[in-house]
Amino acid sequence: MSATPVPFRRVLWTGVGLLVVALLLGAGIAFGLADKPFPLDQAWQDFLVSIRDPAVSAFAYAMNWLGGGWFGVFVVPLGGAALLFLAGRRWGAVFFLAAELVSAAFVQVLKHVVGRARPEDMIVTSDFGSFPSGHVANAATLAVALFVIFPRVWVGIAGAVWVVLMAFSRTYLGAHWLSDTVGGALIGAAAALLVAAVFARVLSAETERLRR
Repeated sequence: MSATPVPFRRVLWTGVGLLVVALLLGAGIAFGLADKPFPLDQAWQDFLVSIRDPAVSAFAYAMNWLGGGWFGVFVVPLGGAALLFLAGRRWGAVFFLAAELVSAAFVQVLKHVVGRARPEDMIVTSDFGSFPSGHVANAATLAVALFVIFPRVWVGIAGAVWVVLMAFSRTYLGAHWLSDTVGGALIGAAAALLVAAVFARVLSAETERLRR
């Protein structure tokens, strides 16, 4: 029995398309806004500041911890890869780690190239560069990578909800403008899809082997 192929061309060109859109957004911010937010960025930020309360803040701080710092940078990718490996998804584990690394590299390069200032009403400590959101990029990479490995509707829905909640928490905390989170989602998804294209054949073979 032959392996069901991952749609290599579709995955590749979707990843390229998302990356191009993210780069265009970054270029617009770097060269067109002169560190000013888009009108929608400011309106969304003003709204979130107006609704801040302890309960929502507690949720946002929890998301901040889950999506970044030592937990998000080390525990999530390494733990996810370990679980995949133990489940017999050895190529899935390698793919997962590679996607996380490529996503993190894209984020850091863009942060330094774009050099966007963060919102003034930020209530958490963050590193340099507002665009793109590393937390959201990490969430999107996680969501897309898992959907590539486990192409189930519920996996896709759960991943999308995770990305949206992470984006909300980042803007709620004032760590990013709304457009930063859009850029992060684009970068994270693009990284996962581009790496998936590279691993398409072995991922397909591994999935077929586990179905037997």
